[in-house]
Amino acid sequence: MNTGASRIEVNEVGPRDGLQIEKAFVPTDQKVAFVDGLSACGYARIEVTSFTSPKAIPALADAQEVMRRIQRRPGVVYTALVPNIRGLERALEVGTDELNLVMSSSETHNRANLRMTRDQSLAELINILQAAQGAGVPCNVSLSTAFGCPFDGDVPVGDVLRLAGSLAEAGAAGITLCDTTGMAYPTQVADLCEQVARAVPGIPLTAHLHNTRGMALANAIAAWQTGVARFDAAAGGLGGCPFAPGASGNVNTEELVHMFQCMGIETGVDLPALLAIVRGLPQLVQREFSTPMLAAGHRLATHAPPAWLAERFGPA
Repeated sequence: MNTGASRIEVNEVGPRDGLQIEKAFVPTDQKVAFVDGLSACGYARIEVTSFTSPKAIPALADAQEVMRRIQRRPGVVYTALVPNIRGLERALEVGTDELNLVMSSSETHNRANLRMTRDQSLAELINILQAAQGAGVPCNVSLSTAFGCPFDGDVPVGDVLRLAGSLAEAGAAGITLCDTTGMAYPTQVADLCEQVARAVPGIPLTAHLHNTRGMALANAIAAWQTGVARFDAAAGGLGGCPFAPGASGNVNTEELVHMFQCMGIETGVDLPALLAIVRGLPQLVQREFSTPMLAAGHRLATHAPPAWLAERFGPA
């Protein structure tokens, strides 16, 4: 078996990718407390919010206030999604460390999600990249539907390579390959990650995986084996896609961290501290949900044996 890096970077996207689709508005104070709690867990990056129009995403209308008020921990990169030049300006006003730009690999999803053709989106992102370079702020670009589109089906690998190459040439500091609706499978993930890595040498790749069809952790292993060392994940599996009926949220951060830690791969994330935050998520988003990690705990979490064992066999 091929082996990947001995340490990975975990990017927590729950505060942005997760909260943006929740029906209940999370008050600003609670958003700030959520991010501050995550900051104490040891993440490489936290995607705090989105500087999209408040009319488009009312759940994150308080983006600037949240970014101003969070307590920044040394060593943690605080990122935000930026859709256009106005969003860039708002993000720079509050000292965002890194920007995340987004477009779709498939034409139909891009039109549905961003109301633009791919060529129009590419031109817009190149403008943002140039402006951000002038401001000295790095930009990562996320390519949605890289592993499949809920409208178009399989996305030609050549389309992904063309977009990744154009964005890298324009100054992208990183590329994220997104399994937006959980259509990816392990051999596909490995193949695409290898091809993109060859097409944009020296550009860090991130895997953004969803668990819609139960393959997120397997896909993470496949990406890691090719050398990918950055992974997006959301506490409690928050998130989803409004354009794919039944599409579940992002890969659970706690499950991803637990898996890699069991394999001896350093993540930097304090799993017990993260689980304590996950335990409070139902109250934060005002809906019930549960995760297997909360129910079962760490694989080495032990339990008291039945009392009758001692009565029958004596002390162990």
